[in-house]
Amino acid sequence: MKRFSALFFLLLFTQTIFSQDVSQWRGPERDGIYPGTGLLKEWPAEGPPLLWSCSGIGKGYSSAVSDGKTIFVTGMKDSTDYLTFLNLKGEIKWQIPCGASWNSSFPDTRCTPTLENGKVYFLSGLGIISCINASDGKALWQFNAAKKFNAAYGEWGICESLLLVDDMVIYTPAGPRTSMVALNKNTGETVWESETLHDTSAYTSPRLIQYGQQRVIVTVMANNLIGVNPVNGKILWKYNYAALKPEASMKVWPGAPKTNTITPLFKDGFLYITGGYNHVGAMFGLSADAADISLVWTDTLLDCHHGGVVLIDGHIYGANWIDNARGNWCCIDWKTGKRMYEEKWQTKGSIIASDDMLYIYEEKNGNVGLLKPDPGKFELAGSFKVPNGKGPCWAHPEIRDGILYVRRGDVLMAYDIRK
Repeated sequence: MKRFSALFFLLLFTQTIFSQDVSQWRGPERDGIYPGTGLLKEWPAEGPPLLWSCSGIGKGYSSAVSDGKTIFVTGMKDSTDYLTFLNLKGEIKWQIPCGASWNSSFPDTRCTPTLENGKVYFLSGLGIISCINASDGKALWQFNAAKKFNAAYGEWGICESLLLVDDMVIYTPAGPRTSMVALNKNTGETVWESETLHDTSAYTSPRLIQYGQQRVIVTVMANNLIGVNPVNGKILWKYNYAALKPEASMKVWPGAPKTNTITPLFKDGFLYITGGYNHVGAMFGLSADAADISLVWTDTLLDCHHGGVVLIDGHIYGANWIDNARGNWCCIDWKTGKRMYEEKWQTKGSIIASDDMLYIYEEKNGNVGLLKPDPGKFELAGSFKVPNGKGPCWAHPEIRDGILYVRRGDVLMAYDIRK
């Protein structure tokens, strides 16, 4: 009887420790907005309390994800991408190798894991795709997806954080065989392959949108913005984003049109994308049946490098690109692209939002800032500098249950931002 009771509670613990919602790249909708209430509206001079700091997760630019009970993060050790499981105290419970890292130009892990219902889905920098049992780190299925689908990727490797749609895992190999594929999330078997556009993958993670009765998987490849039907993989529409040009007076880095990193924003039938290096941002309108898109306006102020953008109350916030070391914090109008402000603070970086506040993380020195989203002004309500870690601060922060997770290199830090 005692053995039965112990087994019962072990099974109950295993089932309840992993929540049913999806914990993923840039929040529930992949738009940088995290649910939460009761968060601080300003920080003390020293910043919010640091709960813990954990080193040894491996070098990387990927974000941590948490379901409120567990934390998963990826990192590079030697030439391999590792997945690390931490508890809420910041203690490492296990680490497992998950495939070859990108080890050429700007190495280190770049793909954020996706956690759902006790399983973790991850794509390594060279295209090894894995489904991992979150409780013990055992691989449920794993294979070289880049090789299988003859992927074509750029000079900074594969940077896609996997998207889950229904019972499918979505991956964008691009290349001569297909543009996007769907895999059964329980077995890894191919569900569908889209047609090929003979494009190259960029560094963008896709998202699922819904307009009317139509759901669409949206992503940006090296050349094309595409919308894909999640039922059958049919490409509903495409737009050659790389062909859009800024004013002739603007100096554009030659690789700019193809170096796309930002997951698109979507609201009420309109889709916004942006890229760095003085490439233009663009707003598109979807047709009533979501079967086509048309260009609405372009913008040259908010050319976001790789820190993401957020939409709050009709305005887009983010950082632009001046050069690889510099960028300013900007706000533009959602409907028109009109410039609202451009302000210098440290340098460019990543941005997320929660409880009607913006959280910014500049990439050079690791300063984190808090501000109210106000199109009229950029005004900090507190800031602090992360004390640990080395290298570029390119990992986007994550918020879960009032805890702000900030990564720098081999170190993950947790801050209590609750009132």
